[in-house]
Order: sequence, then C-alpha cells, then structure tokens
Amino acid sequence: MKIATFNINNVNKRLPNLRAWLMSARPDVVCLQELKCTDAEFPSGAIEDSGYHAVWKGQKTWNGVAILSRVGAPVLTRTALPGDAADTEARYIEAAVQGVLIGCLYLPNGNPQPGPKFDHKLRWFKRLHQHAGKLLREKVPAVLAGDYNVAPTEIDIYPTKSWDDDALVQPESRAAYARLVKQGWTDALRETHPGERVYTFWHYMRHRFERDAGLRLDHLLLSPELADRLSSAGVDRAVRGAPNASDHAPVWIELRAPGGGRKRR
Repeated sequence: MKIATFNINNVNKRLPNLRAWLMSARPDVVCLQELKCTDAEFPSGAIEDSGYHAVWKGQKTWNGVAILSRVGAPVLTRTALPGDAADTEARYIEAAVQGVLIGCLYLPNGNPQPGPKFDHKLRWFKRLHQHAGKLLREKVPAVLAGDYNVAPTEIDIYPTKSWDDDALVQPESRAAYARLVKQGWTDALRETHPGERVYTFWHYMRHRFERDAGLRLDHLLLSPELADRLSSAGVDRAVRGAPNASDHAPVWIELRAPGGGRKRR
C-alpha cells in the first residue's frame, strides 16, 4: 500500500497539479491538508474522475483536510481531534482504508510566538498526544500523516538563522513532536533516510525552492503494527517545481502486505 500526504495549499486552485500527480504517482491513499474550501466547494467530482473516493472536512481560510483512496471508499471514523468540543477548526479527519486507520492532520502553525496562537499549537499537540496514545494502547494499525508544522531537528531545516523566531523550530514545538514519536511511533521518512537533509516545504520567497532552502514539515508516523511493513519512503520533490505549485511537495511511504519482514530503502 502506498500512502501519501500532501499540503495542497488550496485544492481548487491546485486541482490540475493534484490530478497530474495522482495520475503519475498512483498512491493508494492520500491525505490532503489546507484545502481552503468549504465542504460544498470540495471538488469531489474531479477527484472521483481521477479514480479516488474521498472523505473531507472543509473550511475557508487556511484549514480543511481530506482523505482520498483508490482501493475502496474510506470508512470515516472522525472529523475532529478529540479533547476540545469547542474546537471548530477543520484540522483532523480519520478513516479506515483496507484495515489501516489513517489520521490526516494539519497542526496549527503557531505564529507569531510567543502568544495565543503558539499556546493553541501546544494545546493541540497535547490533544494529539492523548489520541495517539490511545491508538497505541489499542494496538491499532495506524498512520498519522500530515503537515505537523514542525521541523523536528536542525537537520530538518536548511542552514540558516532567519527562522530562529518562528514557531516551526521552537524548542517547545520540537519537544512536543519528540514526545509524540517517543510514545512508540516511527517517523517513516527519517527512518528510511537517517542523517539526510530531506525537505518537504520550500517558501515561495527568495527562490528558496531553486536554492533547496527547505524544511521538513510533513510527516507520516507509523504505529508499531505497521512499522515492520515499511519498505520505502520519499518526497516527490519535482511536484513543487511545477507551475502554480503548492509550497509543499507530496511525501509518501510504501507498506508491504502483512507478514513480510522489514526492508528499508
């Protein structure tokens, strides 16, 4: 099974880019973030024409998440992260596909920091810890995929001091991500590319894509029930260089069928 995550940065504006990538990469399951559309505006017809079923939770401005599948319709289990009934932001959706629970998330950016938005980011992280821990205790074969808005370590951002005050690289953000992984999750891209500078996001400003001045913000975390099935992971970097591209590139993993041994690449 090939599972991908892609911050599409406006699904209707980037729809031709998305459909071209779906056709060439042929992922089985895709998590999309930053739809920037309401539920009614989601391009479900075009997605279906591309061969994918979809579930989604839309919202104008910066939010909105969706799960696409070409291996059977996703069975929707959640449209919000538990822990705060007053939270109306469309940042989490969860569905079962072919025996795997897919959690698609768009974690708050947190800027400017310090301040209320950064506090909200850390509270959201705490709720994610609680839900992720429950999935582990229940031994669910799960993937938590999406834009975490955290560059976990210094190797996950190009050498620079220009981001030092940004919420994406603050010690509190990095510690929250590290605590999540230490629950027992496997960071699939880092597992398969240890010690490498692998980026998933390049800002539109100052030719940062052309200079490869990027950050690794998009992650797929695997529960122990899936970690042994991980065979490969990567970034479709060329998608970021296309006209009218999102500022993120798709990140993907491949899982072998149950019962195989681990083979990393």
